[in-house]
Amino acid sequence: MRLEDLKQLVNMYVYILVMSLLVVMEILAEEDSDVCEMLGSPEFPLLSKSGDIIIGGAFSVHSQIVASSFSLSDAPDPLICTRYWLIISINLNSFHRLNFREFRFAQTMIFAIEEINKSSSLLPNVSVGYKIFDSCGSTLPSTRAAMGLINGQERTFGNTCSGHSTVHAIYHSLCFLIQISHFSTCACLSNRKEHPSFFRTIPSDYYQSRALAQLVKYFGWTWVGAVRSDNDYGNNGMATFIEAATKEGICVEYSEAIARTASKEQVERVVRVISRGSAKVLIAFLSYDEMDALLEAALSQNLTGLQWVGSESWITAHHLATMKYSGILYGSIGFAIKKAKIVGLQDFLLQVHPSQDPQNHILKEFWEETFGCSFQSSLQETKQCSGSERLRDIKNPFTDVSELRISNNVYKAVYAVAHAMHSMLKCGENSEVVKHIQDVNFSLESGEKVYFDERGDPAATYQLVNWQMNSAGDIVFVVVGSYDASLQSGKEFTINGLNITWVTESFEGPISVCSESCPPGFRQAMIKGKPICCFSCITCAAGEISNSTNSAECSPCPLEYWSNEDHNKCVPKVLEFLSYEETMGTLLTAFSLFGAGLTLVVSFVFCWFRHTPLVKASNSELSFFLLFSLTLCFLCSLTFIGRPTDWSCMLRHVAFGITFALCISCILTKTITVVIAFKARTPVNTVPQCLASYQRMGVVGGTFLQVLVCVVWLALAPPFPHKNTIYAAERIILECNLGSSIGFWVVLGYIGLLAVLCLILAFLARKLPDNFNEAKFITFSMLIFSAVWVTFIPAYVSSPGKFTVAVEIFAILASSFGLLFCIFAPKCYILLLKPERNTKNHMMGRDLQKKKLSENDK
Repeated sequence: MRLEDLKQLVNMYVYILVMSLLVVMEILAEEDSDVCEMLGSPEFPLLSKSGDIIIGGAFSVHSQIVASSFSLSDAPDPLICTRYWLIISINLNSFHRLNFREFRFAQTMIFAIEEINKSSSLLPNVSVGYKIFDSCGSTLPSTRAAMGLINGQERTFGNTCSGHSTVHAIYHSLCFLIQISHFSTCACLSNRKEHPSFFRTIPSDYYQSRALAQLVKYFGWTWVGAVRSDNDYGNNGMATFIEAATKEGICVEYSEAIARTASKEQVERVVRVISRGSAKVLIAFLSYDEMDALLEAALSQNLTGLQWVGSESWITAHHLATMKYSGILYGSIGFAIKKAKIVGLQDFLLQVHPSQDPQNHILKEFWEETFGCSFQSSLQETKQCSGSERLRDIKNPFTDVSELRISNNVYKAVYAVAHAMHSMLKCGENSEVVKHIQDVNFSLESGEKVYFDERGDPAATYQLVNWQMNSAGDIVFVVVGSYDASLQSGKEFTINGLNITWVTESFEGPISVCSESCPPGFRQAMIKGKPICCFSCITCAAGEISNSTNSAECSPCPLEYWSNEDHNKCVPKVLEFLSYEETMGTLLTAFSLFGAGLTLVVSFVFCWFRHTPLVKASNSELSFFLLFSLTLCFLCSLTFIGRPTDWSCMLRHVAFGITFALCISCILTKTITVVIAFKARTPVNTVPQCLASYQRMGVVGGTFLQVLVCVVWLALAPPFPHKNTIYAAERIILECNLGSSIGFWVVLGYIGLLAVLCLILAFLARKLPDNFNEAKFITFSMLIFSAVWVTFIPAYVSSPGKFTVAVEIFAILASSFGLLFCIFAPKCYILLLKPERNTKNHMMGRDLQKKKLSENDK
């Protein structure tokens, strides 16, 4: 293919590519809404240069258009940009002419093209030209400018709207249009089905909105207000923010929209909504024009004390960072496009001069606006422009290159077009331009990489900017953090909170919540009819905790733990068992030892008087067995006190069962012996002397059966320590699990059986001689014993925790004391206090007297 053919082909593609910096570079919702004097039609370029490849661009150098009259019979008049526009209030300082910032964007595009033309490696032997149009900050002029570029730069005033273009025929054979934007952030443009040939060098609001939501969450602001531009930029951006914020637990108190054409009253209504709201943080997703309008209304209503969180469109706008708005915007924070340095740009900008193209009206207007002069000598009120004025002496948005953010996007867009054209020329074939732009991947001189993802978007990186005041009292934009969507989830957001200046004097920033935070130990409870961020705080229930602020739910403690008094920590449950240290344990121990000691005293008395008739008549051997068993009964109660262990659990029940079986066996044998002795028809001295052996066998036999039951119980299902967490939720009851309830009740039932037999035999022996009759004392003791253990059963079953053990000890002590006093107290009384009754004659005298009286009756 010949070089001329390639140039013609490239020229055709770039005419289409012109929409790159055209329709989307922009309709900007984000530029200063200026007003200007009639300048010309957006269908004719402001700046142009011929070349083999023509790159088109559209910038809002002016912000308004003159409405023309429409007629059905005549062709519409050309769209005319106006030079002056009044912003909200009537103030001479509010008159704006040319938008220096947008004009800098246009010159940045020219600077990039000039660099490319000088390059020997990028598009060699190919000259790049440009056509830059004024979009007037409106969709309609942008579209007319785009069609004018594609259809030919000269508008035809005949019966046809067709212009003449060298690529006209070839254009109609193509079915796509390429656009590269430097300022369109709407996430909707990432839809490849609707916008298959759209690219941009600025990140999508899909990421910015989510970054703002993370920023708000980071500072704990759960109750915010929101205001947005009533266009695709504001509506889509705010919708994405609210969606992301809701997932983060953030509530939006109100969300107001401001249209570009909104009246003063409409804007003031929005300010009243903001001032009446309780949110202390305001998310402002606004374009330049709407932000200007809102701030003017905020000044008139003295709206202060809010923490502003801004979008990239205004957060680095120098014309807002003035003392006029400092009381409102001081401390503002928001995400901005990454700042860059473009080597040589400042020198290029300072060389702009009307002499570069004396016939170009925009250069003259720029010069007049910059220096406040006029090239028309007829204007007496304005000084004459000499042309010798120097831009180096001027500081305005055009010459200020300290915040090159959007300008860098323009710079990257031009280079992206150049690299795509270079790739297509290198291929030497008629391939799709979209593919070559999609595949661009290069680095600028600054080291920044430029590429597009599958949606035509660049890498989403932002700088977190904070409005602070320097030593000179000027507002400066300080970078305090960053956001990089390409990083791993959770690490894309970094911030240095110590360097942030807030609208308030608080070191930690303002507090913006609907409800005060619930401290640890409380949980949030939703308020009916209120957003989820409005809640009341309720103390966690017993056994539940919350160890963080604003817990939605309280967490139950593990089984062996319980909540502390503040309900913010799980602590081990109190272990409850009958200990020696507590009052009840001490008293029971004292009674047990007292009973055992008293029994030993009685044993000593009996031992001292063992040769007396009373002791002999009481069957001294069985009496000593009985006293020994009672001592063990008193002492076995001590095994029930203290922390349960494997050995203590087995010992307490076995000792209880065997000692009481021994005790009742002794009483039963004694009762049987008395009955046999006094029911015998032969004299007492003729009773078999082997009765003593039978007594021992009875005691051993009665006890052995209980021992056998205990051995089987221990072998099959022995008692063991158990932590009872069911009865009391707030404490653990350490108790001895019976292992086998059957074993326990068999042991207890056997003792009861022996007691019933004793009671029956003692009842049968109630008419024996009084002076030598133990039967009535045994009967009385068995009645007390039975009463104690019958009442023990319901008390044992119903008593909680350690009181179950206390009831069992009480039953042991009560029955032991009953047996001791009922059987041995009368005998000790005679032995110690009435020794005259301790004679054989006295004991037999009453019996003889009864016989005599009986004979007399006959």
